[in-house]
Amino acid sequence: MPALTDTFVMSNGLHIPKIGFGTWQIPSGSEAYDATRAALDAGYRHIDTALAYGNEASVGEAVRDSGVPRDEVFITTKLPAEVKTASGARDAFAESSGNLDLGVVDLYLIHAPWPWSDMGSDHRDGNVEVWKVFEELYDAGKTKSIGVSNFVVPDLEHLLEHTDVVPHANQIRWFIGNTQDETTAFCAEHEVLVEGYSPLATGGLLENEQIASIAARYDKSVAQVAIRYLLEKDVLPLPKSTTPSRIAENADVDFVLSAEDVAALDALQDTAA
Repeated sequence: MPALTDTFVMSNGLHIPKIGFGTWQIPSGSEAYDATRAALDAGYRHIDTALAYGNEASVGEAVRDSGVPRDEVFITTKLPAEVKTASGARDAFAESSGNLDLGVVDLYLIHAPWPWSDMGSDHRDGNVEVWKVFEELYDAGKTKSIGVSNFVVPDLEHLLEHTDVVPHANQIRWFIGNTQDETTAFCAEHEVLVEGYSPLATGGLLENEQIASIAARYDKSVAQVAIRYLLEKDVLPLPKSTTPSRIAENADVDFVLSAEDVAALDALQDTAA
């Protein structure tokens, strides 16, 4: 399936597979291991995890056991949102690296601009302090690229004003009806790749009749149309499932939506947000 082997090219020239397998809310142990193995077996070559998910060790074990050469798998992990100090960032990266046991990390992200327990609070200075550690890790070759997650335009502007390396990616909640247009446009202007998590609105789109009618014309599922929509917008989808058949289906998106259908999906703003 070409969608799994096609890549976006980040601003530093690094290729990243166009579809990632998300592991959020997949428990450590056999569930995370089996789901990651199923994704790799289905042809995924981009796996997204985070220290906060608690499943890095299971993900790393699955990658090592898969038989897929390490240099063919793109691994993303994330600094916990609560960590806003240089020492905390260094410790967390070392912990993630040890959990994964896969050598160099491909993409390392700040999980959020603020702690989850205090969403919207101002931690801009802490993000700058952490980002300078990210720049050190990047310069040292411990991670091949660095980025952020859940950052909106003011967060990005402050970071860009006070640091040297522009984030290579920004992973945000992005799906039909919730396309974060201002942030997406800012990222495009600054060559920051947008990755979209929850491309199915955590299942919220699956009952949408308008999307279903479009999907029927292509003989595809609602999920496949929702994922394809991100690719049409040059946003990297991160679908998540623990069901092997759905994991495979989510990547079977080698079709093209017509301009009319994309426009119809654009018009569904806020229906599922």
